[in-house]
Amino acid sequence: MDHSREERAASYFQCTVRERAVFEAGIKLAAVYHQFIGAPVSASNVESLERAIEHGVMVQPFVESVSVHIHKESLRRKRNEYDYQSLTGDMLDVSVSIKIEEVRVRGRMRYVEDIKYPLMYIESIEQA
Repeated sequence: MDHSREERAASYFQCTVRERAVFEAGIKLAAVYHQFIGAPVSASNVESLERAIEHGVMVQPFVESVSVHIHKESLRRKRNEYDYQSLTGDMLDVSVSIKIEEVRVRGRMRYVEDIKYPLMYIESIEQA
């Protein structure tokens, strides 16, 4: 990103670089959830859907890496030619690494069985 443009953008954030990196991780995970839940998914397109989500996240600012896994064991066979399955939150396991300046944040979204919820959370924060 253009250095002067980033300085102008950064001036809007009334927080630390660390807090901004956490914010950015949350934005990326929420975007995955809200853009892709409901997408048609099957054994024949699961890998291409995983890659499409990853490529969509990678073009966003500050993304260092992203990994998307859709639990294939959640997929079922089509019952007829009109039947299809939609992506749900419990099928997703997403990890994203955000780097701003010298701060690296690893965020994750996955279904946590004991709370029965696709939780978005911060796995780690470190100085790069």
